[in-house]
Amino acid sequence: MTALRALLDRTLERLARVGADPSDDDEARLQKALLVLIAVLILPVSFVWAVLYVAFGSVWGYTAVAYAVISIGSILLFARNHDFGLLLGIQLVDILLAPTLSMIPIGGIVSAGGVGIWGIMAPLGALIFKGAGAGARWFVLYVAIFLGSGIAGLLLAPERTLPEWFSNLMTVLNITVGGSLIFTVLALFAKQREEALEEVKVEHERAESLLLNILPGSIAERLKGNPGTIADQFAAASVLFADVVDFTPRSEKLAAAEVVGLLDRLFGHFDLLAERYGLEKIKTIGDSYMVASGVPAPRADHAQALANLALDMVDGVRPGGAVGDLGLEMRIGINSGPVVAGVIGRKKFLYDLWGDAVNTASRMEYQGTPNRIQVTRATCELLREDFELELRGTIEVKGKGQMETWYLLGRRDPAPVEPSRSMQPQAV
Repeated sequence: MTALRALLDRTLERLARVGADPSDDDEARLQKALLVLIAVLILPVSFVWAVLYVAFGSVWGYTAVAYAVISIGSILLFARNHDFGLLLGIQLVDILLAPTLSMIPIGGIVSAGGVGIWGIMAPLGALIFKGAGAGARWFVLYVAIFLGSGIAGLLLAPERTLPEWFSNLMTVLNITVGGSLIFTVLALFAKQREEALEEVKVEHERAESLLLNILPGSIAERLKGNPGTIADQFAAASVLFADVVDFTPRSEKLAAAEVVGLLDRLFGHFDLLAERYGLEKIKTIGDSYMVASGVPAPRADHAQALANLALDMVDGVRPGGAVGDLGLEMRIGINSGPVVAGVIGRKKFLYDLWGDAVNTASRMEYQGTPNRIQVTRATCELLREDFELELRGTIEVKGKGQMETWYLLGRRDPAPVEPSRSMQPQAV
């Protein structure tokens, strides 16, 4: 079966070169190859039928030869002018008229051995290559010509020109061989559709993967179910910003590939840590990394989970850490409070956060200290029982004035806090 399929694929590939055009897409190439293949498959049958009918007393067997000549001529013309529409039209008319009209001089449907059955290939071809509407119109035309030729044969033919046993034999052969060819055509068409559906499935899975890469899973599902505005209000969440110290002057001395590779390793490590604690990476901006806890699924331990992440991030960049060989230092800031989250954009989606809590978290990073984690009073109050903190003092924060801040030093309990069961967000 595998060898047969490989042979079929090679045959289609070669036939696709007949009348091929450089501007053809995959579907156009496949349609051309399929039509030429069908025409080629019918040719040997038409020659055999011509010999059989002529040998047993019916010169109208030469109608099959005429069909073959016209078919070959249309293929040769197609190879020169690449006009698929013209080739299809000639082939449909040829296979519709040649077998059906030949029933008239032979004596009707039964006397002709049911040769007119071959005309069904015309509506079938129209259905495959031009769609359901064209297929239906060609089928009505076929039925009219088939019945008209059969009746005309009974009324106009002077006498039976073929032996009864031969007519019976040809009826069996026409049904068997014609049915086999129709099955082959439908199988080829089904194969084409299966491959197209498989390609659509792969593209859909790729799109799903890309969507999940830029949006949280629950948000992606909501967006697919309802493409309208997605906006949620969270009464309690924590936000972390991390930034590489003095990255700009360092990057100016590196090649582009080295800059990207360095950030990819660093942020890739942070992504793994965020996933470990069930946290949502929001975005990266240059060499800055933003993570949220408690969105899009609220959780009671949002501050604790983010504190664990921050401590692991600092450990990771220190000498001996997972990315310590990069020789980087990080400033990290955390704040807790209410936030608004939602999806913005039409062509490029972005899940983002807004609110004073977000702006203050950014200030905590910007005015922080290398390889230290600066937190606000709001976050400090949530962490006191589980973490060691050190008062930094009062600092001037842009847009906020004087603020007391703390440094997060480590865990009181060395075991990381397990992510809690999430609750559903409340849409606004």
